[in-house]
Amino acid sequence: MREIVLDTETTGMDPSTGDRLVEIGCVELMNHVPTGKHLHLYLNPEREVPAEAVAVHGLTYDFLKKQPTFSEVVDQFINFIGEDVLVIHNAEFDMKFLNAELRTLGFPALQMRRVIDTVQMARRKFPGSPASLDALCRRFGIDASERTLHGALLDSELLAAVYLELLGGRQHGLTLDTPPLKSVAQEPGVIAHDSKLPRPLRVFSASPEEEAAHAAMVDKLKDPIWKKTGNA
Repeated sequence: MREIVLDTETTGMDPSTGDRLVEIGCVELMNHVPTGKHLHLYLNPEREVPAEAVAVHGLTYDFLKKQPTFSEVVDQFINFIGEDVLVIHNAEFDMKFLNAELRTLGFPALQMRRVIDTVQMARRKFPGSPASLDALCRRFGIDASERTLHGALLDSELLAAVYLELLGGRQHGLTLDTPPLKSVAQEPGVIAHDSKLPRPLRVFSASPEEEAAHAAMVDKLKDPIWKKTGNA
């Protein structure tokens, strides 16, 4: 099962007032585990970046104006996410920015039904507790020491680890509980489990009381089949 953990950084809070995307980070998961494949894009927002936004993610317009616009990388983005599930923290925020950019270029909007919102997952699992990414990293003992500023790729990598913990951790699937297989030496392609000594056969004998009770029960049977076959 392929999923994409996704995060964005922006110039502000509302695309309807002219705010734009400045960074997209995507991490590919297979069966909830990162594969090592990712997509990381810095974007030219074609507008100045307010100081309060720079304080959050550290991306200035002097840096971003040298980057491609969203229109120049939209195909790369769409091809990477495909039709797969998107895992996003506070998904409504990121989705409104992504869909504003896509609609401007004539692309269909991404549907919320394909999104897993980890904020909602955390609130269901830990009602009343903080559900920020930093708070969840602390709860699960995930090292977020490099997160001095928000960054779309780093936050996606941290969220991938948080998502796995929200699902129950590395042992949440029954298949992960089975012992690892070991390759047989000198026989490439042959897989075997560790050998174990067989258990000794355990014999359970009936007591005299149990045998008498069984005989009394058998005497009450009418026309037992073993008498008809001559095996009585």
